[in-house]
Amino acid sequence: MASGTGTHVREHTSVLAGAEKRLLVWMARRIPAPINSDHLTALGAVAMVSTGAAFAAAGWDRRALLLVPVFLAVNWFGDSLDGTLARVRGHQRPRYGYYLDHVVDMATTTALFAGMAISGLMDPLLATMVLLGYVLLCAESFLATHTVGVFRLAFSGMGPTELRILLAVGALVETTARNVSVAGLTRLFDVGAVVAVAGMAIVFVLSAIRNARALYLAEPIPERAQ
Repeated sequence: MASGTGTHVREHTSVLAGAEKRLLVWMARRIPAPINSDHLTALGAVAMVSTGAAFAAAGWDRRALLLVPVFLAVNWFGDSLDGTLARVRGHQRPRYGYYLDHVVDMATTTALFAGMAISGLMDPLLATMVLLGYVLLCAESFLATHTVGVFRLAFSGMGPTELRILLAVGALVETTARNVSVAGLTRLFDVGAVVAVAGMAIVFVLSAIRNARALYLAEPIPERAQ
């Protein structure tokens, strides 16, 4: 079981996890010594906030969306490499790293969806629902990490990297200003938001059931004394 020491097992089963891990280790071994994991965390945070700003700016000029893939790539570099760099150098700070990484993720993801809501590319209510779904999944994941001792970074083959790719592709498609028509929705990101909310709801329920069952079996109700 995990505890306040930050001890837990990382489980990353996304489609790109294997190749991504090898690439990150390769890059971490070549990062100049003066640069540490905190610098990379800050870089990733600034890049994600910039992604939200690019979406917001797209409300005035769609060409701002061309910056989204660039900022997402920088975010991937900083956010994905900070922990790898610490592990490669043997500089792990389990509690500090876990806390800082997820506090920053929560704040920067809020900035991202705020930008998308402002952009006019996604209905503000849907943007809020996606953000709430993300927060619920985070809460469930954090509770599972503490009680079950397993921190899952991906669900059904989809992890942060795959989501960044989808977001980047969507932004590039939106530069053409072409509308779609799916189930009465005419904006691409609205369709994506509905799919995301439904998917996160399913994942939340299934994960909650799985972890509750595992904990119930690990801590059964004691039999009454004879």
